[in-house]
Amino acid sequence: MFDLSIFTTAEGWITLLTLTFLEIVLGIDNIVFITLTSDRLDPRLRSIGRHVGLAGAFLMRAAFLSLAAFLTHLSKPLFEIDVPFFHHGFSVRDIILFLGGGYLIFKGIQEVLELLQLRELKEAFEHTPNEKPHVRKRIGLLRAVVTIMLMDIVFSIDSVITAVGLSDHLFVMIAAVFIAIMIMMIFIDVISDFIETHVEMKILALVFISVIGVLLFLDSLGINSHIEVLGMHVEKLMVYFSMAFALILECIQMRYNVLKNAYLKEHSHDVHSHDLQEESSQRKQKETNSKQE
Repeated sequence: MFDLSIFTTAEGWITLLTLTFLEIVLGIDNIVFITLTSDRLDPRLRSIGRHVGLAGAFLMRAAFLSLAAFLTHLSKPLFEIDVPFFHHGFSVRDIILFLGGGYLIFKGIQEVLELLQLRELKEAFEHTPNEKPHVRKRIGLLRAVVTIMLMDIVFSIDSVITAVGLSDHLFVMIAAVFIAIMIMMIFIDVISDFIETHVEMKILALVFISVIGVLLFLDSLGINSHIEVLGMHVEKLMVYFSMAFALILECIQMRYNVLKNAYLKEHSHDVHSHDLQEESSQRKQKETNSKQE
């Protein structure tokens, strides 16, 4: 069924490495979405949800790749909208990106607004022993997995079409997707736990998802630079670099806070003594000033 002779050539291995790298890079936003979706699960089911969701995503992509002939028609316009200042032919790809992008924008904004309500923090200080604490609405494992698989279609459609354009060998394409998914499975729990533990990272992830949603939404309307690098539009690469820069800054800030808190804890007695001396000095200064008056 599969022609393995492609791996006897340098071209086959270069294509495999290129496609694997492409799948991993384009899978960053998918990992972030999986993390945010699994956060709605019961804590005991989160790891299972992530891994089952990724396995389902692999099956979806493999099915996509197996329908390579069908994929070539996804970019063909089904209908056109021609009004003043806007003309665009909508294809199946555009409709998928339109709906998926809109969903990501809505989801990102909704989650940020929920975080800003500070429900958990308020209840920690305000609720009485007899009062039932607010429980964040959970979702079932099946719903989480189905959501992850459906959104994977949105995230992977461009990378799959790019893969079809880069290689004529189905086995190479599926192997690249499989390797990329396995790498994601190894790191998904670490990344997810890190985002869930640090609220700053969660906000950054939500903003990232919302911005990606805006790009997908605009792309569905044909509004983009039409300049591609590594199968991605330049504006998407710019978002990736911007978020990477913000991530580095946030990590530096977090590291600074950790070192600062550790130092203050270690020298808490000295700091307290210094504060007392400062207060005493200020009090004496006030007494001196009042006597002079």
